[in-house]
Amino acid sequence: MIILGIDPGTAIMGYGLIEQRGSNLCALDYSCWRTPAHTPLAERLLMLYELIDPFLRLHPPDHIAVEELFFNRNTTTALAVGHARGVVLLAGAQHGIPIYEYTPLQVKQAVVGYGRAEKIQVQQMVRGLLGLNEIPKPDDTADALALAICHAHSYTLNRRMGEF
Repeated sequence: MIILGIDPGTAIMGYGLIEQRGSNLCALDYSCWRTPAHTPLAERLLMLYELIDPFLRLHPPDHIAVEELFFNRNTTTALAVGHARGVVLLAGAQHGIPIYEYTPLQVKQAVVGYGRAEKIQVQQMVRGLLGLNEIPKPDDTADALALAICHAHSYTLNRRMGEF
């Protein structure tokens, strides 16, 4: 199964494409898409779409895992993340790719085994689980890979339990 994890954002959108073969996970591609500072929101969203769409054509995943929007004290940040999520949801739907959403707590639980894990613990586990030489940078990229890993673990478990 090929899984694309996406950490949505309008300035930086992390992505991580992994393959799950049995219990083995392998990173296929990971990085981030950036939009220029001081660019109007609508233009940033279009830029992100124009990056995601060809990526999905070139590397079609079986599933997309995206961070679920959660309450944030900074409403401006939450709204921007919501807009970026919308671009991801639209692109996935246009390509007929099922989308699964996970909270940060769920990701930490699935990757580290502890829902209140520190960011560095998640990053170290991402590196270890995927056999990478170093922690992926920037943080958004590591978070996207963590989302993909979370989905690999959750989907397998839920399928065994008959929930998917």
